[in-house]
Amino acid sequence: MLERYTRPEMGKIWSLENKYNAWLKVEIAATNAWAELGEVPAEDAKKIADNASFTVERVSELEAITHHDVVAFTRTVSESLGEEKKWVHFGLTSTDVVDTAQGYILKQANEIILKDLEALKETIADKARKYKYTVEMGRTHGVQAEPTTFGLKLARWYAEINRDIERFKVAAKDVESGKIIALLGENGAGKTTLMRVIVAIAKHYQGKVLLNGDGSEVYRKANIAMTDNLKGLSDSTKVGEVEEFYQKLFVDFDSSKFEQLRSFMKLSNDMKLGQLSRGMREKLEIALTLSRKAKLYLLDEPFSGIDPMSRKRIINSILLWKSADSTIIISDHFVNEITTILDEVVIVKDKKIASHLSADDIRAKGHSIEEYYESLYADEGAE
Repeated sequence: MLERYTRPEMGKIWSLENKYNAWLKVEIAATNAWAELGEVPAEDAKKIADNASFTVERVSELEAITHHDVVAFTRTVSESLGEEKKWVHFGLTSTDVVDTAQGYILKQANEIILKDLEALKETIADKARKYKYTVEMGRTHGVQAEPTTFGLKLARWYAEINRDIERFKVAAKDVESGKIIALLGENGAGKTTLMRVIVAIAKHYQGKVLLNGDGSEVYRKANIAMTDNLKGLSDSTKVGEVEEFYQKLFVDFDSSKFEQLRSFMKLSNDMKLGQLSRGMREKLEIALTLSRKAKLYLLDEPFSGIDPMSRKRIINSILLWKSADSTIIISDHFVNEITTILDEVVIVKDKKIASHLSADDIRAKGHSIEEYYESLYADEGAE
C-alpha cells in the first residue's frame, strides 16, 4: 500500500508484521487441532502456542536465500522453538496457510471499512436533518428545475448508502471465504428446508439463491456438497461400492481423500450399509460429503447418532479436512460442542432468519453462543 494514501489503522492490517501474525495464528490453530486428534503431543502444541515467534527482518533474510516466503517464515518460527518445532506446518501446504490467513486479514480490513461506512451514513443523516429546510434549485439536464432542499438531496444519499452498506456486507462475506457457520434452530424451524433450497433440491420458494454470484441450479449442484442419508442404496451395498458410486456421480469426488476419511472414521470397505449403526452411517455420510471438492458443504445434523467421544474427535478434525477457500454450514443441536470451530452463527425461527452474527460479536456481548441461541427462543416464550 502507498503510505501517503494509507491511514495507520488500515496500513497496520496490510503490513508484513500482521500478515505473518495471521500465518502464525493458522499454524498454531492447526497444531492445536492435531493435538485434539492425538496426532501431536498436547505439551508440544502448548509450547508452540506459548513460544512461537518471528521477526520480519529474519523472515526477509531467509526468503532472500530460499526464495520462498512460507519456507522462510516456518524456518524463522522454528528457530524460536525447541524439539517441538517438528510439528510446525505439520500436515499443511503453503496454500492452506496463506489462503486461510488472507481471509482473516480481509475480515479485519472489512470491519474497518464497514465501521467507516456506518459513520458516513450517520454524518449524512445529521446533515440531512440540519439542512432539511435549506432551499436550493433542482436540476434537470443542467437546467434549473423546481426548487428542492439540500436536506432532501442528502436524504437520498442516505438511502443510497444504506443500500451500498448491504451490498458491501454481501461482498465481504464472499471474500472472507473459508468459514464454518452454524445453522441453529428448534425442530421444524426450517433448517433442513433452507439447506434443500440452497442446494437446489427444494423447488417451491421465493427469492434468489446465489453462490459466488451465480444463481443457476446447475452451478449450485456442481459446487455444493450436502450430506445424504443414502436411502436410495440397498442395505447390501458395501462401503467400497458406495465410494465407486460417488466417483461416477460426482466429477469432483476425491477418492484418496475419502480413503483418509474412511480410515479416520474407522470404516471398512467391506462393511454393508445394513450392518452400520446410525452413528457409523453418519460417519460415512460425513466422509462422502467432505471428499468432494466443493465450494460449500452443507452438513445437516451430522452428529446426532455419533457417540460423544467420536463426535468430539470429528468436530475437531473438520478444520483439517476442509479446504482453505471452502465454507461449511453445520445444522446441529450440539451447540456447545461445535462453538470452538465456528466463525458465524445463523439462527432460524419460524422459517425465517432471526439472527446472523459472527461468533466473535456474540462473545463480545458477554454471551456464549449457546446462551445467545437459547435467549432468542426464550424471548419468544416470554411473549
